[in-house]
Amino acid sequence: IDVQAWGPGADWAVEQTPALCGEHDDDAGFVPVHPLVARLHREIRGIRMPRTHAVLEALVPSVILQQVTTEEAVDSYRHLVNALGDVAPGPFTLKLPPSPQVLAGTPYWAFHRFGIERRRADVIIRAARSAKRLEETVTMDRTSAYRRMQAFPGVGPWTAAKVAMAALGDADAVPVGDYHLPHSVGYAFEGTARSSDRRMLELLEPYRGHRARVIRLITAAGISAPRFGPKRPLRTIVDR
Repeated sequence: IDVQAWGPGADWAVEQTPALCGEHDDDAGFVPVHPLVARLHREIRGIRMPRTHAVLEALVPSVILQQVTTEEAVDSYRHLVNALGDVAPGPFTLKLPPSPQVLAGTPYWAFHRFGIERRRADVIIRAARSAKRLEETVTMDRTSAYRRMQAFPGVGPWTAAKVAMAALGDADAVPVGDYHLPHSVGYAFEGTARSSDRRMLELLEPYRGHRARVIRLITAAGISAPRFGPKRPLRTIVDR
């Protein structure tokens, strides 16, 4: 892999490239016992659990995704980055995620223009003000890292698992409480259109240590449960 980097973080970015590409991912002990998992593992080669080592950067979009549709969250995060992020160094037209200092200094009401109400805005602001404590989870053991993240108000098991998958490369992270994931896992394993967190955990239990790896295989294969009923309407944050 040839790597080029620009700006004050260039050396760090180059140093982190192996982790970002999943070099440190260890799938020892992963035994795909279910026929579908075995087939996906065989057909979808190169699936790794990378780690960005950028905890706040993973936390912000995860908080934005809380209790809203993916469409809403993507739109909100895009507007947030475009408005508050700096222009990325280098020859490409890119924007950087907002720095902790910028997020910490932005009042909650300024997030409203991004479709983010006060509750989620406050979570982001508090996290940004203690960004150093969040980033320390990179060097912690898994249990301590989760405990540290969930010590922040508004960061529960679902958000912590989403962050751990992206920033820490946790191959066992399971975002319990997800709106769609239990149904997709149940559909993949049993062909059922509707499932639950409890049943999802039962189905994933044989893969403990690699449950996020199984989730990533299912997601990469495009497997999702059928959806019924009208599309969830976009929310308004007026007076929120």
